[in-house]
Amino acid sequence: MAFINLKNKLVQAKIVFYGPGRCGKTTNLEYIFNKYQSRIQSDMVSIKTHGDRTLFFDFLPFDMGKIKGYDVKIQLYTVPGQIKYNATRKLVLKGVDGVVFVADSMEVRRKKNILSLKNLQDNLSEYNKNIFKIPLVLQYNKRDLGKDGVIPLLPVETMERDLNGKLKVPSFQASAISGKNVIPTLKKIIAKTMISLKEGLK
Repeated sequence: MAFINLKNKLVQAKIVFYGPGRCGKTTNLEYIFNKYQSRIQSDMVSIKTHGDRTLFFDFLPFDMGKIKGYDVKIQLYTVPGQIKYNATRKLVLKGVDGVVFVADSMEVRRKKNILSLKNLQDNLSEYNKNIFKIPLVLQYNKRDLGKDGVIPLLPVETMERDLNGKLKVPSFQASAISGKNVIPTLKKIIAKTMISLKEGLK
Protein backbone atom coordinates (compact mmCIF):
# COMPACT_ATOMS: atom_id res chain seq x y z
CA MET A 1 0.00 0.00 0.00
CA ALA A 2 1.17 3.52 -0.79
CA PHE A 3 2.87 5.53 1.94
CA ILE A 4 0.50 8.25 3.17
CA ASN A 5 1.92 11.31 4.96
CA LEU A 6 -1.07 12.89 6.74
CA LYS A 7 0.92 15.92 7.90
CA ASN A 8 2.14 16.88 4.44
CA LYS A 9 -0.97 15.51 2.67
CA LEU A 10 1.21 13.35 0.41
CA VAL A 11 0.57 9.92 -1.11
CA GLN A 12 3.76 8.21 -2.25
CA ALA A 13 3.13 5.34 -4.67
CA LYS A 14 5.55 2.74 -5.96
CA ILE A 15 5.55 1.31 -9.47
CA VAL A 16 7.95 -1.50 -10.36
CA PHE A 17 9.11 -2.49 -13.85
CA TYR A 18 9.48 -6.29 -13.76
CA GLY A 19 10.59 -8.84 -16.33
CA PRO A 20 13.35 -11.21 -17.47
CA GLY A 21 16.99 -10.18 -17.81
CA ARG A 22 17.80 -7.75 -20.64
CA CYS A 23 14.17 -7.29 -21.66
CA GLY A 24 14.43 -3.47 -21.55
CA LYS A 25 13.28 -2.45 -18.06
CA THR A 26 16.22 -0.12 -17.50
CA THR A 27 15.94 1.30 -21.03
CA ASN A 28 12.29 2.16 -20.31
CA LEU A 29 13.22 4.13 -17.20
CA GLU A 30 16.14 5.87 -18.88
CA TYR A 31 13.84 7.00 -21.69
CA ILE A 32 11.25 8.28 -19.19
CA PHE A 33 13.93 10.04 -17.15
CA ASN A 34 15.38 11.80 -20.20
CA LYS A 35 11.94 12.70 -21.57
CA TYR A 36 10.67 14.20 -18.32
CA GLN A 37 13.91 15.53 -16.84
CA SER A 38 12.47 19.02 -16.35
CA ARG A 39 9.68 17.57 -14.17
CA ILE A 40 11.91 15.27 -12.08
CA GLN A 41 13.50 16.78 -9.00
CA SER A 42 15.98 14.03 -8.17
CA ASP A 43 18.79 12.09 -9.77
CA MET A 44 18.22 8.60 -11.07
CA VAL A 45 19.93 6.30 -8.58
CA SER A 46 21.37 3.08 -9.89
CA ILE A 47 23.25 0.26 -8.23
CA LYS A 48 24.73 -2.33 -10.53
CA THR A 49 24.74 -5.92 -9.37
CA HIS A 50 27.85 -7.87 -10.16
CA GLY A 51 27.39 -9.85 -13.35
CA ASP A 52 23.95 -8.46 -14.22
CA ARG A 53 23.74 -6.06 -17.12
CA THR A 54 20.53 -4.49 -15.81
CA LEU A 55 20.41 -1.99 -12.99
CA PHE A 56 19.72 -3.02 -9.44
CA PHE A 57 17.01 -0.39 -9.22
CA ASP A 58 16.15 3.04 -10.45
CA PHE A 59 14.57 5.59 -8.15
CA LEU A 60 12.57 8.23 -9.95
CA PRO A 61 9.95 10.44 -8.26
CA PHE A 62 7.22 11.49 -10.66
CA ASP A 63 4.73 14.15 -9.55
CA MET A 64 1.12 13.64 -10.58
CA GLY A 65 -1.74 15.94 -9.45
CA LYS A 66 -3.89 15.19 -6.41
CA ILE A 67 -6.07 12.38 -5.01
CA LYS A 68 -8.75 13.58 -2.58
CA GLY A 69 -6.67 16.64 -1.73
CA TYR A 70 -3.43 14.67 -1.36
CA ASP A 71 -0.43 15.35 -3.58
CA VAL A 72 0.80 12.21 -5.35
CA LYS A 73 4.40 11.25 -5.92
CA ILE A 74 5.25 8.18 -8.00
CA GLN A 75 8.47 6.27 -7.50
CA LEU A 76 9.59 4.10 -10.42
CA TYR A 77 11.84 1.10 -9.85
CA THR A 78 13.35 -1.67 -11.92
CA VAL A 79 14.35 -5.08 -10.63
CA PRO A 80 17.36 -7.16 -11.72
CA GLY A 81 16.22 -9.72 -14.27
CA GLN A 82 18.39 -12.72 -13.53
CA ILE A 83 16.95 -15.51 -11.38
CA LYS A 84 19.92 -15.47 -8.98
CA TYR A 85 18.89 -11.99 -7.82
CA ASN A 86 15.43 -13.11 -6.74
CA ALA A 87 15.93 -11.97 -3.13
CA THR A 88 16.60 -8.46 -4.45
CA ARG A 89 13.58 -8.60 -6.76
CA LYS A 90 11.41 -9.62 -3.84
CA LEU A 91 12.78 -6.74 -1.73
CA VAL A 92 12.08 -4.18 -4.47
CA LEU A 93 8.47 -5.44 -4.72
CA LYS A 94 7.84 -4.66 -1.03
CA GLY A 95 5.09 -2.03 -0.80
CA VAL A 96 4.49 -2.05 -4.58
CA ASP A 97 1.30 -0.32 -5.81
CA GLY A 98 1.52 -1.08 -9.54
CA VAL A 99 3.59 -3.23 -11.92
CA VAL A 100 4.71 -2.95 -15.54
CA PHE A 101 5.72 -6.39 -16.79
CA VAL A 102 8.21 -5.92 -19.64
CA ALA A 103 8.33 -8.98 -21.90
CA ASP A 104 11.05 -9.63 -24.47
CA SER A 105 9.60 -10.10 -27.96
CA MET A 106 12.52 -12.21 -29.19
CA GLU A 107 11.49 -15.78 -29.97
CA VAL A 108 14.38 -17.22 -27.94
CA ARG A 109 13.11 -15.45 -24.79
CA ARG A 110 9.61 -16.98 -24.80
CA LYS A 111 10.25 -19.36 -21.90
CA LYS A 112 12.03 -16.67 -19.87
CA ASN A 113 9.02 -14.36 -20.21
CA ILE A 114 6.66 -17.06 -18.91
CA LEU A 115 8.99 -17.98 -16.02
CA SER A 116 9.47 -14.34 -15.06
CA LEU A 117 5.72 -13.67 -14.98
CA LYS A 118 5.26 -16.75 -12.76
CA ASN A 119 8.08 -15.46 -10.55
CA LEU A 120 6.29 -12.10 -10.26
CA GLN A 121 3.10 -13.89 -9.21
CA ASP A 122 5.00 -15.93 -6.59
CA ASN A 123 6.85 -12.93 -5.18
CA LEU A 124 3.69 -10.81 -4.98
CA SER A 125 1.90 -13.61 -3.11
CA GLU A 126 4.59 -13.47 -0.41
CA TYR A 127 3.32 -9.95 0.36
CA ASN A 128 -0.32 -11.15 0.20
CA LYS A 129 -0.80 -9.38 -3.14
CA ASN A 130 -2.75 -10.96 -5.97
CA ILE A 131 -1.42 -10.59 -9.53
CA PHE A 132 -5.05 -10.53 -10.74
CA LYS A 133 -5.93 -7.58 -8.48
CA ILE A 134 -2.83 -5.37 -8.43
CA PRO A 135 -2.66 -2.62 -11.12
CA LEU A 136 -0.72 -4.29 -13.94
CA VAL A 137 0.22 -3.43 -17.53
CA LEU A 138 2.12 -5.63 -19.99
CA GLN A 139 4.66 -4.25 -22.44
CA TYR A 140 5.88 -6.35 -25.37
CA ASN A 141 9.27 -4.74 -25.91
CA LYS A 142 11.77 -4.91 -28.80
CA ARG A 143 9.09 -5.01 -31.53
CA ASP A 144 11.48 -2.91 -33.66
CA LEU A 145 13.95 -5.82 -33.94
CA GLY A 146 11.75 -7.74 -36.37
CA LYS A 147 11.90 -5.21 -39.22
CA ASP A 148 14.67 -6.87 -41.24
CA GLY A 149 13.61 -10.42 -40.36
CA VAL A 150 17.09 -11.32 -39.06
CA ILE A 151 15.93 -11.68 -35.42
CA PRO A 152 12.83 -13.91 -35.14
CA LEU A 153 10.16 -12.28 -32.99
CA LEU A 154 7.23 -13.88 -31.23
CA PRO A 155 3.88 -13.00 -32.81
CA VAL A 156 1.93 -10.62 -30.56
CA GLU A 157 -0.92 -13.17 -30.54
CA THR A 158 1.45 -15.75 -29.03
CA MET A 159 2.64 -13.31 -26.37
CA GLU A 160 -0.96 -12.42 -25.53
CA ARG A 161 -1.83 -16.10 -25.20
CA ASP A 162 1.29 -16.90 -23.12
CA LEU A 163 1.20 -13.91 -20.79
CA ASN A 164 -2.21 -12.26 -20.95
CA GLY A 165 -4.59 -15.15 -21.59
CA LYS A 166 -5.82 -15.15 -18.00
CA LEU A 167 -4.77 -11.71 -16.76
CA LYS A 168 -6.65 -9.71 -19.45
CA VAL A 169 -4.76 -6.48 -18.63
CA PRO A 170 -3.78 -3.63 -21.01
CA SER A 171 -0.78 -4.46 -23.21
CA PHE A 172 1.44 -2.37 -25.47
CA GLN A 173 3.78 -3.23 -28.35
CA ALA A 174 6.86 -1.14 -27.70
CA SER A 175 10.45 -0.26 -28.41
CA ALA A 176 12.16 1.16 -25.33
CA ILE A 177 15.19 2.12 -27.42
CA SER A 178 13.18 4.37 -29.74
CA GLY A 179 10.62 5.26 -27.07
CA LYS A 180 7.67 3.83 -28.98
CA ASN A 181 4.78 3.26 -26.53
CA VAL A 182 7.01 3.79 -23.47
CA ILE A 183 5.04 6.84 -22.33
CA PRO A 184 1.59 5.30 -23.09
CA THR A 185 2.67 2.27 -20.99
CA LEU A 186 3.67 4.59 -18.15
CA LYS A 187 0.49 6.67 -18.37
CA LYS A 188 -1.69 3.55 -18.30
CA ILE A 189 -0.02 2.06 -15.21
CA ILE A 190 -0.14 5.43 -13.41
CA ALA A 191 -3.85 5.78 -14.26
CA LYS A 192 -4.60 2.24 -13.02
CA THR A 193 -2.53 2.79 -9.87
CA MET A 194 -4.24 6.10 -9.08
CA ILE A 195 -7.70 4.52 -9.44
CA SER A 196 -6.59 1.79 -7.05
CA LEU A 197 -5.20 4.36 -4.56
CA LYS A 198 -8.44 6.40 -4.69
CA GLU A 199 -10.39 3.27 -3.77
CA GLY A 200 -7.95 2.61 -0.93
CA LEU A 201 -8.44 6.13 0.45
CA LYS A 202 -12.22 5.82 0.71
